[in-house]
Amino acid sequence: MPAATEPPSTSNPAHPASIDAARGVEAVRALARASRLLERASDELNLAQYRVLAAVASGAERSSRIATRLAIGKPTVSAMVESLRQRGLLARTGVEGDQRVAALHLTPDGEAALERVEAAMIRRLGDVCDRTPDREQLLESLVWMGAAIDELAAERHAQGGR
Repeated sequence: MPAATEPPSTSNPAHPASIDAARGVEAVRALARASRLLERASDELNLAQYRVLAAVASGAERSSRIATRLAIGKPTVSAMVESLRQRGLLARTGVEGDQRVAALHLTPDGEAALERVEAAMIRRLGDVCDRTPDREQLLESLVWMGAAIDELAAERHAQGGR
């Protein structure tokens, strides 16, 4: 697959914030169905558990950072982390110099589970992409969407919001 090009700037006035309502509804409903499709790709992890493992794998080692990154409450993340820890998918280790903080790491079983679930999700995504007029454009647009979501989250976090 060719390298993804830079996404269009989200702060560019040439890209108006307003979206046609009918197309917006179609897009929102498609994303909701896509979310369910990905969740059904594996019976090993639900989507919330997947998101936590993926966040830890991406370098968010503390529950508070995961909560911020995923825009979910700290108690929810703590419960999810404990569940994944009990299943042997996550491990907690102390952080030198701060006994109040625990760093999270995937265990070998957690790494293997994440790899299996992502492979299953990619297969499902491929099935969908094969049914579109331009497989590569859809994939690139999804990558752009991910970057835009990260940018928006960073802006909201910097402003002290969710």
